[in-house]
Amino acid sequence: MRTYLLEAPVFSLHTGLKAASAGVDRLELCADFAEGGTTPSIGVFRVLQSLIQIPIFVMIRPRGGDFVYSEREIAAMIEDIKLFDQEGADGFVFGVQTPQGGVDLISNKSLIKATKKPCTFHRAFDNMANHDKALEEIISLGFTRILSSGGFDTVTDGMENLLKWMKIAGDRIIIMPGGGSKPSHLETFKKVEHFKEIHASCKKVSLSPEHYHNHLLKISSSEGILDIDEEIVLKFKSV
Repeated sequence: MRTYLLEAPVFSLHTGLKAASAGVDRLELCADFAEGGTTPSIGVFRVLQSLIQIPIFVMIRPRGGDFVYSEREIAAMIEDIKLFDQEGADGFVFGVQTPQGGVDLISNKSLIKATKKPCTFHRAFDNMANHDKALEEIISLGFTRILSSGGFDTVTDGMENLLKWMKIAGDRIIIMPGGGSKPSHLETFKKVEHFKEIHASCKKVSLSPEHYHNHLLKISSSEGILDIDEEIVLKFKSV
């Protein structure tokens, strides 16, 4: 019997609907896959929410690049949280860092105060100068979970750290592995007492349905459409 929750990041209405249909337990709704996720469209959220039954957590990130934001960017993030909260978002995903690689306590506290919904500290955690200190500060701020690849590019490389942080965190916060997560990782994670959730893109690239395209024109960095691989979702669900 599966005892963990599967969250998938989705970057469009199409992938959100397909992920829900395939059996994903929760969505992280984002825009701009190339930048690692930014704040999505309210319109996409509204339509998606009206068509599915599973929870939707919304990424709150005003731009790509780093996670050090100005006062005006923080103000915009707070407004986005309030707007999506009013629309019925089930939770939020964000993280603010200091220029020195620490947790920006003041900014993160302001963002958390903008909602009573659960908040995930995203992979900005992996960019911290002192992960153990950052973990305790994120817990103290009231975040519900941390999305992490273990301080490396992928869960595979960061496995040792993830297992350590799960043990340190205990029941105080959920450590949710994410970043190149594979069904094969579950054999290790399921042996850990405090493993509860995993974040996996379950993605593939599908061909465009268009019949004509001007090959002298390049309007996208992708040669296809980002899609959900239902077979990968099924593999996660079967472990």
